[in-house]
This record gives sequence, structure tokens and C-alpha cells, in this order.
Amino acid sequence: MTGFIIAELAAGGGRLGLCPMPGRDGRYADDLAAILDWRPSLVLTMATGPELAAHGALGLSGDLAARGIGWRHLPVADFAADSAALREGWAGAATEALRHLSAGRGVLAHCMGGCGRSGMAVLRLMVEAGEAPDAALARLKSVRPCAVETEAQRRWAADR
Repeated sequence: MTGFIIAELAAGGGRLGLCPMPGRDGRYADDLAAILDWRPSLVLTMATGPELAAHGALGLSGDLAARGIGWRHLPVADFAADSAALREGWAGAATEALRHLSAGRGVLAHCMGGCGRSGMAVLRLMVEAGEAPDAALARLKSVRPCAVETEAQRRWAADR
């Protein structure tokens, strides 16, 4: 196994996790194994298609589907907090994620580094699950200090 880390916290009756992109350090198979060991029922990919391609992770959706794990692709450029895909797909992805959480399951978000974009998605889910934004951000940063890298990302997550 590698040093691939999944930061985890309880939310909405289940588990939320965030991590770097599998394959970021050239060990896609090991990173995928770590994700599978964490047992998510849904994975939110916030990284872009070119980022996935550059790190050998284009097969992630198929690898997850083969194991019965849901996948939603909501690509956002690095350090950004908005995209057409996010605007169009967030409501459905959030509804699905909150359903998984309320059933006691795990929802995992990743971007490139497992900080900004994945952090904003996790924070938004925490807020949509009923947590106060500032308290949720403090709790998130206690397990992943780099989570939510920009003010725009914080606003997107906190200002429902």
C-alpha cells in the first residue's frame, strides 16, 4: 500500500472522505485499492478530464462501476469554484450523496490534491446535511487542513 491518505469525518449519518486523485503519484492500482478498502458507495470526481488522463485515472469510473460504486464527474478547474458541469450536476449529485450518507454509507470526493475542489464539495455536503458553515469548515479542516483553498470555494460551499 502507498501513502495515499483518505481524510474522513462523520456527516449526515454516514462518512465523508476526501483524497487526492488516484494515480497522482504514479500508483493508480494501489490508490484504487485504498479507495476500495475505504468502501465508498459513491465517488465524486472534481478533477478535470485532462487531469484524469495525465495521471492514468481515466478508467476510474469503470473500475468503480465494476464494483458497484456510484460515480459522478463534476469537473472544476484547479483553484476554481465553478463550472458548467458543476452547475448542471451538483443538485443531482448532492441528492444522491445525501441519500447515501443518510443510509450510513460512505461518500468520497477527490480532486487533484484532495484539498480545494474536493474540500468545497465535502463542505457543501456538510452544510446541505444541516451543519452551520463555519463550524463545518472548522471540523473539515481538523481532518484535512488544506481543505477549501480559496474564498470563492468557501463561498460556493457555504452560501446555499
